[in-house]
Amino acid sequence: MPEPTDQPADHPAAHPTGRSLPRTDRRTALADAAVGVLAAHGMRGLTHRAVDRAAGLPSGTTSAYYRTRRALLTALVRRLVALDQAELEEAARRAPVPRDAEDLVAGLAALTAQRLTGEGRQRSLARYACAIESVHHPELREILTPRENTAREAVRAVLTAHGVPETAADARTVTLLTCVDGLVFDRLVHGGQVSPAELRGLVAGALRTETADGAGR
Repeated sequence: MPEPTDQPADHPAAHPTGRSLPRTDRRTALADAAVGVLAAHGMRGLTHRAVDRAAGLPSGTTSAYYRTRRALLTALVRRLVALDQAELEEAARRAPVPRDAEDLVAGLAALTAQRLTGEGRQRSLARYACAIESVHHPELREILTPRENTAREAVRAVLTAHGVPETAADARTVTLLTCVDGLVFDRLVHGGQVSPAELRGLVAGALRTETADGAGR
């Protein structure tokens, strides 16, 4: 990694390729670097200087674009949401719409595997750190909330197609995805992958219908 210089952020040497990045691209590059710093070093390690180093840009570049830590963290969260949504949309293009329980299990298995390896794992670590931070900063929670909309719509469609009442579908969908999220969190902490058997049990519970006397079947 090159040593920081005193050159301005828009100087060609401010980018490792020797070319000056457009302002919007540099903001994105800094947000991406911030995600990596947060995943590797936690909230205490997320500093403007650390992001400069991770991005390979001169000292002071991050501060020039995001003057406060709150501004940097907000940009990071927005970038996480954008990457999550792009990932879900790409998965929807590649895979058919789930038609039954096994399709749903397969889709959830692919999603959990993606979030536990490589860049997906890095984003998961950053996402959970941001979720905890949002307890104290509600404006971050407002940004994080819509990140699973695409997944929720697909899951909800499967549940209603298999007899789950409309009145229960939203709650069942949120419960299922929250449980899956919990499994991902557990594996991040303790290692390993989420098994199809675990997902199959969660899906079966979400698809449970109610008889007239209120007993599940």
